[in-house]
Amino acid sequence: MAANSKAMKFNWETNTETRLPDLPNKQITVYPMSAPATAVLLPLTWENNYKPEVVIFGGSQLADTVKENEVSSQSPTSKQASRIALDAAGIANGWSYDEMPEGRVMADATILPDGKVLIMNGAKTGTAGYGNVPDQIGQSNADNPAFTPVLYDPAAPAGTAMLAKAKLIFFIACRTLLPDGRVMIAGSNPNADVETRPYKTEYQVEYISPPYMTKTRPTYTGLPAAWNYGQNITLSVTLPASLNPPSITVSLMDLGFSTHGVHMDMRMIKLKATLSSNRKSLVITGPPNASTQKVLIGTGASPPVNQGAIDKIWMKYNEQLVVGQPKLSCPGAYAICLAELML
Repeated sequence: MAANSKAMKFNWETNTETRLPDLPNKQITVYPMSAPATAVLLPLTWENNYKPEVVIFGGSQLADTVKENEVSSQSPTSKQASRIALDAAGIANGWSYDEMPEGRVMADATILPDGKVLIMNGAKTGTAGYGNVPDQIGQSNADNPAFTPVLYDPAAPAGTAMLAKAKLIFFIACRTLLPDGRVMIAGSNPNADVETRPYKTEYQVEYISPPYMTKTRPTYTGLPAAWNYGQNITLSVTLPASLNPPSITVSLMDLGFSTHGVHMDMRMIKLKATLSSNRKSLVITGPPNASTQKVLIGTGASPPVNQGAIDKIWMKYNEQLVVGQPKLSCPGAYAICLAELML
């Protein structure tokens, strides 16, 4: 957990907390100075016994003593990416940090299948929220959209981990990794309602294809219906001829789900994998326990949609509307209905 420039590790089973060192250089991460989605659990790997490490990207440079009427849409944001390992040795060593090419507030971060982290969206100045600062842009408390995404390589030496990429079209949007490896970005609305002035309500969807999308992919057969913790399984594989010498990484990806700049459950787990000398079979060891990867019950397919239940929930919303307010139709807020059903 991180708030302001403070951080801690909370054990929900024992109801105890471990205080972490303060974030370096007064990096501020609490709302409205940033958003929790800028914190990422880096890929867990068998090579270091699945040691957890987190990175917090961006935030604000404003002191927490600044009065509300002194906060501006032009207030500086932080370039900093602060990283810490959450074992005893890592906590004792404290935070290390790198710098992004530009400051960001309300950034989004997505773990990619190659282990890198894609940072995108947000603004270069101001804060989160709307309708509060004296010089708001339309209703936005932030200005100067950060259209250029950045790749963070956790394995790169300090000072070389950040790489700017091609520009996007969105500002305050949501994003998710798709099963095929692309990243989908949708929407943008730093306003209380629909707006056409800057910064307008955005309905477009954009897809990013990282460099690995252009490469020929391996294929496999033999994945069992059930896979236990620590169990070895053997897959029959066909590798591209261009992969010579072969370099094989096998990972589990949890795509998570995203709302309001918070990406829940997003994680990548790199598993131990051994390729046979003839390049035709691959032995993979499952994750060690449920702390590393939770149990999946079922096939992973989407749940059935019950139209009657959706209609019933929508009727409840209509009944709660103030007298004189126009009634709404379910298709216009289908996502709201589904969200409540899924919760």
